[in-house]
Amino acid sequence: MSMRSEFRRRVADGPALLVPLALDPLVARMCRSVGFEAVYLSGGALGYEYAVSEALLTLTEICDVARRIVRRCDLPLIVDGGVGFGDAVHLTRAMWDVEAAGAAAIEIEDQVAPKRVSHHRGVEHLIPVGDMVAKIEHAATARTDPDFLIIARTGAVANESFDAAVDRAGAYLAAGADAILLLPRSDEQWQRAPSLIDAPLVTFASLAARSAREWTDLGWSVVLDPFSAQVLAHRAVERAYRRLLSTGDLGSSAAEIMSGYRELPAAAGLDELYDIERATTEPGT
Repeated sequence: MSMRSEFRRRVADGPALLVPLALDPLVARMCRSVGFEAVYLSGGALGYEYAVSEALLTLTEICDVARRIVRRCDLPLIVDGGVGFGDAVHLTRAMWDVEAAGAAAIEIEDQVAPKRVSHHRGVEHLIPVGDMVAKIEHAATARTDPDFLIIARTGAVANESFDAAVDRAGAYLAAGADAILLLPRSDEQWQRAPSLIDAPLVTFASLAARSAREWTDLGWSVVLDPFSAQVLAHRAVERAYRRLLSTGDLGSSAAEIMSGYRELPAAAGLDELYDIERATTEPGT
């Protein structure tokens, strides 16, 4: 069974998947080593990483990161395709390239294209249902592997209504989407959505919000965490550097830092490269 077909089966039939953010292969490999079953490449987080906005990222930038992760980590990768980088034609190209990069799934949303920077502030502008349906239909046609999942995201709960979001979800599924990403705003909506939408349900949340068992009991299939890893890393380094400049103490000794540094080659998978080097070079050179 291929990675994609296994991932499709896991999403459809298994308990809820908790999927952390990974913006590079090292973090993706760390996620695998601690026991996660998939990773997420968030456009929002990558925009912050590049100190711009997701709205300004190019397809080339997204696919470059995706290829690097897939090349060095065998976990299924879910890629944030944003608004598909344009209309149905642009989304078709995005489907070709993200699938070719080796991702297991792409997430696309029903905001306007080009995506606006103010979506970071919660200002969203949705496209008509028919326009999104056409984009999904062409996306489904564009993929060459039917197990490459299309996750259709709707922002209708916040911008229209919960009922409108359910209606959009049904239309997107009929157009060829495999799963729906929904963002409920009340406990009642979290509970009702699985009974109203006949497909795997995906959402955004901190991995600390609920346990996998709790998500499963609610009827949700995949929980993407697009922010915790970035927030934790940024805050930890910022605190350490502020402490260093104010007190001369990094919070970890030089010995502790070097001990962690010596763990990085194995974490990055350099052992296999060392083996090749040993087999192909003279000892001691």
